[in-house]
Order: sequence, then C-alpha cells, then structure tokens
Amino acid sequence: MLSAQDDLWMAGALHLAERGLQTTSPNPRVGCLLVRNNKIVGEGWHQYAGQAHAEIYALRSAGEAAHGATAYITLEPCSHQGSTPPCVDALITANVARVVAAAQDPNPRVAGKGIQRLRTAGIEVECGLMEVAARELNIGFFSRMTHGLPWLRSKIAMSLDGRTALHNGVSQWITGVEARQDVQYWRGRSCAILTGIDTILADNPRLTVREPQLTKCGPTFDTQKTGVVRQPLRVILDSQLKLPLTANILRNGNVVIYTAVQDTVKTEALKKLGARVIILPDAAGQVDLTKMLRSLADIGCNEVLTEAGSTLNGALLRAGLVNELILYVSPQLLGDLARGVAKLGELIMLSQNIKLQWQDVRNIGADLRIVARVVRSQEDGYLRPTYP
Repeated sequence: MLSAQDDLWMAGALHLAERGLQTTSPNPRVGCLLVRNNKIVGEGWHQYAGQAHAEIYALRSAGEAAHGATAYITLEPCSHQGSTPPCVDALITANVARVVAAAQDPNPRVAGKGIQRLRTAGIEVECGLMEVAARELNIGFFSRMTHGLPWLRSKIAMSLDGRTALHNGVSQWITGVEARQDVQYWRGRSCAILTGIDTILADNPRLTVREPQLTKCGPTFDTQKTGVVRQPLRVILDSQLKLPLTANILRNGNVVIYTAVQDTVKTEALKKLGARVIILPDAAGQVDLTKMLRSLADIGCNEVLTEAGSTLNGALLRAGLVNELILYVSPQLLGDLARGVAKLGELIMLSQNIKLQWQDVRNIGADLRIVARVVRSQEDGYLRPTYP
C-alpha cells in the first residue's frame, strides 16, 4: 500500500528526472531513487540518449545496498534491448524488493511488459503514484508514442490587445528582456523549433538556445547538472523554397526545410550548407502540416516549439495541431491596424471558436506569461502542472 513517505521519495525521483529536461531526447526523462530502511542508498537519472538509464545509475551508486531496497522510478523500467540492456534485468539481478513506478511506459515495446517481468520475478510492483506529474514531464514522449505526433507549443509575444507587430512589421521588442530570457527555457526543452519562411525573411533569426540566458531560467538548467546545452533542430516551412542561402538560420547546420516544390538546384545548394530538404505538398500546393509533424515524430521529436507569425499560427490552429500556447503579454496597446496573433478567417458563430484552458499565469518582468492548452472536446481536460 502506498504511503505519504512514498510520495516524498517519488517527488525526489521526479526532481532527478528534470535534470534531463533538455538532453534525453528522443528518450523520456526518467529519475530513480533507491531507498532502504527509510534512507536513500542510490540515485540516478537518464542523462543522454544512448547512455545508461536512470535505474542503472541508481544501482551503480547503491552497490550491495540495493538488495532489498525499494526503487522509485518515474517511468516503467524498460524490458527490451535498445541502445542499453533492459533495466528490469538489472533490477532483478540487484534483488530489489519493491518497485514503485509513476507511470506505465507508452512505448508499445514496453507498455506493461516491464512491470509484468518484475512481478514474475517476485518483486512487488505498484504503478500510478504521481502519474500526472510524470506524464507532464514527458508530455511530448507520451504524445509521440500514443498519437504519432509531437506535442506542439506556439510561443507568441503580443500586446494586451492581441497584436504581435505593427502594421509595417516592426515587432522588436514587444516584450521585455526577462520574457525573452524565459523563452530560452521553452527552446531548451524542445526537440525542434518550427517557423515559417515569412518570419525568416522578416527577422532573419537564428532560433538557437542562448546558454548565458538559459542558465538564468532556473535550477533545471544549471549546466553543472545538465552538461552542454543541446541545440534543438531548426525547422522551416517554405512551400516555394524561397529561403536565402545567406540566412542566419543556416549557420551550423541542424536545419530541416519542408517544402511543396521540387527545385533540384536550390535543394543541392541547401544540402551543401548542411540542411535537409523534405518535399511534402498538400492539395493546395502548401506544405502538408500533419505529415510534416508526423515526419518530425518519426525522427524522434517529442516537443516542438513554434515561433512564427499569424499565417503559420493560424494554419496550425485551424488544422487542430497546436496543443499549447505560451503567450507573453506586454502591458501596451498597439491598435487595430497592428498585426494579430493568428489568421483564423471569419467566424460566424461563437461555437466555432478555439477553446483554451488556462494552465499557468504569472508575471515575467513587466510582462505576463500565460500558458494555455487547446481543449479539443468536453472530455479533453487537463490537470494543472507546475511550470518554472
């Protein structure tokens, strides 16, 4: 039977898992605590994809003390051979007495098999403790495994009257320096940053994680704990392949361009700069947005952050592909001629609106940050997670 003490140890395991927030992709973020006689004897967290899992680090640190201990793990231990051996085998060999898992692994290769093998070996197993928090920590991994799509966030900086730029396109800077630093947190935890060609042509951004600012966003991003900042994949939607070869985003490679046209000469030039070009047209001659996101899921993207203008924001919202909005609201008014958040077309009934559910609201410097999720049905409710 689970107790309040179990809650305490699982909270510690979740805290360990957060240390891998920006380094474990495409794997989930997992933490493990080994407790014996009400004392921590081992701890570990999954640090980098391809390296040892959390359970292995915890068992190594515990040594013989793991015998008869309880393992608190934020996700069901793996039972298959991947880049590393199955963690269930290591737990069985170490003779742990009990395993408490926060959530069952949504990966079909695991999905309950690890729990069953532990029970077959005579180990007591309980699953579901602090499951909401565990799923939130790996919300993109769960989305990719269960829906074949990454968790898509749209980051939008806007005025109080919902404007993202002046009529002439000037937008730097609507929000303050603290808000711009806070964006680094969302970039850092994302597998990819998505934008459109209009944003590239207008602002010529790099869309990289800036480490000096990132370390100000909280203890999760202490580089002494997490190592070198991982730069997310940069993704550009460019239906007509208009991207200039001199664009800042093409520096240092790590770029994927989705287009709707075949242009061998331009494609070869982009490839020489380290970019990958993928042709995914829809019936209207634009990039097929759903196929684009499935393509990103196929290459292991769990969380994708969109930083784009009203055209792409609107297209993604209309297609029902946006899961979450990160809104930075500046205390100023830009007027009705300024550019809006998303081009949604005319709605003739209120029932056609896109319903949102508030998740988190707080001040970031002089601005307000609102985290809201898109509600797809009356049953599609979310519990409120904690954000940094």
